[in-house]
Amino acid sequence: MGDPRAPDGLSRRARYFVEAHGLRLPRRDLATYREDWLGHGVPAAEIDRALAYQERWGGLALPPAPAYEGGPRILAAGTPRGRAPDGWRFPAGGCRVLMAHGFMIGPEGEFGIDAHHWTPLHAGPEGWVEALALAAHANHWARTVTTLKGAAVDELDLSGFEPVPEVQGLADIWWRGEDSLIAVYRGEAIGFDAPRCLRAQVYGGLDEWGLHGH
Repeated sequence: MGDPRAPDGLSRRARYFVEAHGLRLPRRDLATYREDWLGHGVPAAEIDRALAYQERWGGLALPPAPAYEGGPRILAAGTPRGRAPDGWRFPAGGCRVLMAHGFMIGPEGEFGIDAHHWTPLHAGPEGWVEALALAAHANHWARTVTTLKGAAVDELDLSGFEPVPEVQGLADIWWRGEDSLIAVYRGEAIGFDAPRCLRAQVYGGLDEWGLHGH
């Protein structure tokens, strides 16, 4: 167990978050499973993807997310599995609590949830980590934090807001305005076809540092 070195490619804000608040735990050597996985029909390319994820992210434990009951407890790859028409994906890490979905890495490297159907949240695990870092930063510096649910989320006026690019948002998108940040979590609403699960966090009263933090 030790303090982690943040993987390359993250923003300064996310690097600080990982190195100041994360832990790197011992990770399994998934290479020992290669022959077994090949014997069960897993393509070699999919095994390579899982091993690469494990090398980059495996064993990384980060503080909980504001949604999805906190997200994965520890990032770690698992056995790849395929299902038409969604393609091959593999586990991204085990849940902190009992959930009706799992966290997965998709066929194009997306980070998402395997609910009633596959729902990518971010274009990659980097986006998930960037979103965790931004949530921690915004929660610390905001003067107000408001949670919206269900239909109230769709009533948000995002005029003048721009998406935050580093979170690589797909179902989940962060928006930056003049003095506020808004995180919109659509993953469970889409994945379970349940609009009541739609959720947003509005962080208000932010100055320039609060809006960016890097």
